Amino acid sequence: MSYPILAIVEDIKNALRHSSTVVLQAPPGAGKSTVLPLQLLGESWLKGQKIIMLEPRRLATRSVAHRMSALHKEEVGQTIGYRIRFDSVVSKMTRIEVVTEGILTRMIQQDNALAGVGLVIFDEFHERSLHADLALALCRQLQQVLRDDLKILVMSATIDGRKLSESFGGAPVITSEGKSFPVSLYYVNPDSDVPITLRVARTVRTAIREQPGDILVFLPGAGEIKKVATLVEREVGDALILPLYGDLSFKAQEEAILPHPTGRRKIVLATSIAETSLTIEGITTVVDSGLSRIPRYDPRSGLTRLETVPVTADAADQRAGRAGRLGPGVCYRLWSQGMQQFLVPHRQPEILEADLTPLILELANVGIADPGELQWITAPPKGAVLQAKELLDELGATHNDKITDRGKEMARLPTHPRLAHMLIKVIHDKRLLSLAVDCAAVLEERDPLATESSADITLRLDLLRKFRQNQAKGMDRFVLDRIDRLVKNWCKIFGVEADNSLVNHYEAGMIIAYAYPDRIAQQTEKNSERYKLSGGRIVRLAQNDGLINDEFLAVAHLDGGTREGRIFLAAPLDKRDIDHLAREIEIVKWDSETNRIAASLEKKIGPLTLSKKTLRAIPEKKRLEVLFSVIRQNGLSFIGWNEEHQLWQARIMSLRSWRPNEPWPDVSDENLLDTIETWLSPFLMNVNKKAELQNLNLSEILSSLLPWPLLDKLDVLVPLRIKVPSDSWIKVKYFPDGRSPVMEVRLQEVFGLLETPRINEGQTPVLMYLLSPGFRPVQVTQDLHSFWSSTYAEVRKELRMRYPKHHWPEDPWTAQAVRGVKRKS
Repeated sequence: MSYPILAIVEDIKNALRHSSTVVLQAPPGAGKSTVLPLQLLGESWLKGQKIIMLEPRRLATRSVAHRMSALHKEEVGQTIGYRIRFDSVVSKMTRIEVVTEGILTRMIQQDNALAGVGLVIFDEFHERSLHADLALALCRQLQQVLRDDLKILVMSATIDGRKLSESFGGAPVITSEGKSFPVSLYYVNPDSDVPITLRVARTVRTAIREQPGDILVFLPGAGEIKKVATLVEREVGDALILPLYGDLSFKAQEEAILPHPTGRRKIVLATSIAETSLTIEGITTVVDSGLSRIPRYDPRSGLTRLETVPVTADAADQRAGRAGRLGPGVCYRLWSQGMQQFLVPHRQPEILEADLTPLILELANVGIADPGELQWITAPPKGAVLQAKELLDELGATHNDKITDRGKEMARLPTHPRLAHMLIKVIHDKRLLSLAVDCAAVLEERDPLATESSADITLRLDLLRKFRQNQAKGMDRFVLDRIDRLVKNWCKIFGVEADNSLVNHYEAGMIIAYAYPDRIAQQTEKNSERYKLSGGRIVRLAQNDGLINDEFLAVAHLDGGTREGRIFLAAPLDKRDIDHLAREIEIVKWDSETNRIAASLEKKIGPLTLSKKTLRAIPEKKRLEVLFSVIRQNGLSFIGWNEEHQLWQARIMSLRSWRPNEPWPDVSDENLLDTIETWLSPFLMNVNKKAELQNLNLSEILSSLLPWPLLDKLDVLVPLRIKVPSDSWIKVKYFPDGRSPVMEVRLQEVFGLLETPRINEGQTPVLMYLLSPGFRPVQVTQDLHSFWSSTYAEVRKELRMRYPKHHWPEDPWTAQAVRGVKRKS
């Protein structure tokens, strides 16, 4: 056994003996996943307890368990076993359990002390999956609170060990150099017009001709693997084309991983699973498509789905390194050398961009309401945490940050909380449960129909049921087979049989609504493509989609990036099936078309209205609230406010400014609108229309704002008119800001008036605009006496020229004031 890890195994044992947490950096092929756990099994500090090792992928989980069992000369399920979603091979004898990351979280849910477990190993931690981060945070809390004897070993080929050590408070870092040979890199300039599968196939043909030994080809997924296999199968000669991806049988996986018994050349077409955890023997050449398929939160579905993205720089290096394990190797990269420098250095931790609903439910299930209680390598974003909590509350999984009985049921199911809620809601009806199982499987997998197909999910359900009866012709059988395998796993869990009867469209819609209560959609108008979601957003169907005939839909998948998202998967809803979700609300509002209050009793789901009936008796409080709201929106003019009321307002506000020691009220527009409930309410009995508002006796209402003593003084202090020598009563203009009041009067009407008129008990002079016979200003003054003495003579000359028919006396002090034309004597 010449594994490089053996050179440092004593260092690792010693570090674990003295530290609770250790970081191990070791390249692929060093033996860290398969040899090291076996070497640690007999350590005294383990005290006969189990080792749990987390792997990020199901394929690696099974393969590593089988490889260790082979090294240990046993069958899987004895000393070494594994657990993955829907499959486990363990026994009472099992001491090492290789598990996918989500499994450990469920183990902690069932036993929050992890009794009987002495060491938890996090393999390939550089992938930074959401479940790995969560499991590590929970294990660290266990160490600090309940299990100071629990050991943690974090292993990776590429992660920054020193930085990780710092987050563990200075945990020891041990490094294995491994062994590798130089790899020659050939960059194949990309052609964007050619599909990636065809470009990969061309490069594989080149590698077959130019290079000896086995070839490892990296592709994003099983679909691409099958296409490339078809494209190159005629040109590989005696070589074997072997696929390698997660859903293959273990026998098929082993065939790809191990050397051929007769030494035949192999061309292994693999997903990114072959980057690290698995050792594929005999590889001397790598062909890298430059693409990877990773889990990413999809806001269209509310679920985490696989997305194809460019490979990161560290992953590209790991892929190339696979060619240099036996001797000098070759790697063909299907991107330019110039593009290499723009590759993202490392994958971003999934926790920063994932849907955190499953994480928050898992935490609630172990009694943690606030993720901040845990020590994270990367803390979950607060906004995503809040969004997850709101959804769990809506699903009934949590209440006041505590898990409910329904939430505990949901946490036990190996799926997203949305789908878990959907399945639990129909668990007591076998027929509906069979339909829900089909729905869950369809929603978790790729769409088996073309993108231009109708969004109706029931078409997919009918297709799945035809597939099970061997009646689905010309369809994507690969996707349908994956969906059907999921269905079988769910049927096994719930003890139900798959149902192949015709799907009731409305029942499918009702079931989808259980998973997506925030995505119940109502048509904005009859036969429209546009729908409003119960969450408030507007979404639309593709043109001519058959679902346009339905007023209500339950939307599962939709576009997460645009303002008006497109609906990709939905089912029709019978309004009666969602009636229980609605709340009866009294709606009292202002109808701007009829200019009156409208009242109705409505059944609503968020902003959606299921039914509506007119209310004859309008609740008094709500009626007044609506009236006050519409008055504030439109201003005082809405209640008949006119020049008369503006003048009254200006007089009061002037006195408020001039006489600050007296209790003149603030009757500005702003304060009147702010206090409208106080002064207007008593006068709004039985008022429901704009016309009735404008018929109010506003002058009388406003006068009620003044105490009686002030009301008596108002006309005395700020008269509406002032009598001048011509016996005319001239209007006085006032201003709300307390400026001098203004009186516009023809000059001829004030002959004989010796002093400027004063108001406010003589304290405030009026600003006089003296006008010509044509009502044009000839002088503005607040000192009439001075005007007569100094300026009048000049003004008189000009007026005599302009108005020769009028009398312009030399002595204005004693001249008779006139209203009209007084002829010259």
